[in-house]
Amino acid sequence: MFHQSGGCCDGSQPMCFEKGEFKTGDSDICLGVIADCEFYMSRDQYEYWKHCELTIDIVEGRGSSFSLEIPLGVRFITRSRIIQAL
Repeated sequence: MFHQSGGCCDGSQPMCFEKGEFKTGDSDICLGVIADCEFYMSRDQYEYWKHCELTIDIVEGRGSSFSLEIPLGVRFITRSRIIQAL
């Protein structure tokens, strides 16, 4: 599963966990699925990003200290683009 970090220690990046390793709560919403992995974000953070198209990408670099990709020398990032109203 993925969870979009809201900042603090790990910055604001998507983190990847084994299913069940990260406990979601009532304040988290599922925004979709990436390669059979659910993608969650807190409701408060979603209010800031709800007018954006989000793309989860992977680049070389150090991942989050709690995320599964860290031993691979890569990290997940979120790219955003504001959705223009017609």
